[in-house]
Amino acid sequence: MIQLETNPGTSNFIKNIVTDDLQSGKVDTVVTRFPPEPNGYLHIGHAKSICLNFELADEFKGKTNLRFDDTNPLKEDVEYVESIKEDVKWLGFEWDGMFFASDYFEEMYNRAVLLIKKGKAYVCELMPEQMREMRGTLTESGKESPYRNRTVEENLDLFERMRKGEFKDGEKVLRAKIDMSSPNMNMRDPVLYRISHAEHHNTGDKWCIYPMYDFAHPLEDAIEGVTHSICTLEFEDHRPLYDWVIEECEMEARPRQYEFARLNVTNTVMSKRKLKLLVDEKHVDGWDDPRMPTISGLRRRGYTPEAIRTFCREIGVARSNSTVDEKLLEHFIREDLKLKVPRTMGVLRPLKVVITNYPEGQVEMLDAEINPENPEMGIRQIPFSREIYVEQDDFMEVPPSKYHRLFPGNEVRLKHAYFIKCNDFVKDENGNVVELHCTYDPETKSGSDFNARKVKGTIHWVEATQAVPAEFRLYEPLILDEQEDEEKSFLENVNPNSLEVVQGFVEPNMKDVKAHDKFQFFRHGYFNVDPKDTTADELVFNLIVSLKSSFKLPKK
Repeated sequence: MIQLETNPGTSNFIKNIVTDDLQSGKVDTVVTRFPPEPNGYLHIGHAKSICLNFELADEFKGKTNLRFDDTNPLKEDVEYVESIKEDVKWLGFEWDGMFFASDYFEEMYNRAVLLIKKGKAYVCELMPEQMREMRGTLTESGKESPYRNRTVEENLDLFERMRKGEFKDGEKVLRAKIDMSSPNMNMRDPVLYRISHAEHHNTGDKWCIYPMYDFAHPLEDAIEGVTHSICTLEFEDHRPLYDWVIEECEMEARPRQYEFARLNVTNTVMSKRKLKLLVDEKHVDGWDDPRMPTISGLRRRGYTPEAIRTFCREIGVARSNSTVDEKLLEHFIREDLKLKVPRTMGVLRPLKVVITNYPEGQVEMLDAEINPENPEMGIRQIPFSREIYVEQDDFMEVPPSKYHRLFPGNEVRLKHAYFIKCNDFVKDENGNVVELHCTYDPETKSGSDFNARKVKGTIHWVEATQAVPAEFRLYEPLILDEQEDEEKSFLENVNPNSLEVVQGFVEPNMKDVKAHDKFQFFRHGYFNVDPKDTTADELVFNLIVSLKSSFKLPKK
């Protein structure tokens, strides 16, 4: 019996099960696994499972394997394998062993032969539609296949010939012989093997029969000595089949399956099939598009592994499904970045300002805090001169009441600089304001003791002659409303305004930024240097999250 100390503040029902199993001596050590199918990129829902499996094993000084359930060569690819490995490492986890279902294909075949010899499996020639018709319904028992009572010898011969490639795809399958009247549809003689003459990313053309997931998964867990096989609630009805396979295949290790609620997030789809559809139909720019809920997309957008791990811990582990507000994830990235990243100024939609009473040709350097919430980060210097850029929406020719930014006759504070007063403006032939003429008060330099008068508005800016051009990508939710029931409604709810690209300027000290450098742009939000499209000659910034939200953390 092992005596354990756990943190009751982070308890959940799975952790309680593990604690009881260790204390009772049911298991000596904890072995978990993260078992993705390499048929797409991981998303935020997988992050919850990764964190749960790895952190559970870490807390109890156990082991976690990374295992690829690569039993369907038609949908799998090495690209997905590599992306999954990168995502798990980026999230901060190291696996104890890396395995593939295909590592065990010979063992699985032998266990299938064992089932045949025991009279627990048979080769069936029904077509898929016939099999579905004979399966029955929730209220009616299924009908037995006419091939169900083949002799052991005949089944062994046919199964071996299936392996040798003598039959076409779909011509025959191997089915378990369980109970066609079971109230659990999964126990009505499920398919264990199907024929697929397809190249496998790991085994090449060695095999032309492949185990079904429900047969392979429990065997993989048993072979690896997994103690707690943690999966999402949709597999709850599969648990009797999981246990049946372990028992009838006479596996030495006896893992147990436990189910928890999957992660659902507002305005987000959590289906690799649907995410792949978005990629294939060019609604997004690949799996790592910053609008995607994939881990690679979140990474490219600028989310940190720390924020994602905190999010996964805080939403907890439950037995019933629920939907989490996407703003909760945004809250944790703000909390993670606010003390870490430099503050700077960027003008996204520039409007030129000429300060008519500032000396021509003169440039002075002004001090600015790098992060006022973290003074230890020090100060930076920014240039100031006669010409600057401000935001277009920081000026209105005829402002509404309570508008405190620039308009004719009004004075504002330039962040880190001086007070300026708008005196005039210039329009182009289309009537658009293209330039402001202002004057500054040299006695109002930021940091001075000038207190003769107050202004209500503070705006940001960049010096025009040294400003660095930059592209800013602004994001809204990709999905306007999550409706996963109908394919049609899913595609109709893709937000046509999920991406807005604008061209602006940043401070000159930003010219040497690197991929994944993160900044808070004054009044705009947190941004990440795009790692894919940024070049030495063109900076691209992705909006990670806006500065503020009305969202409040739910009470625990």
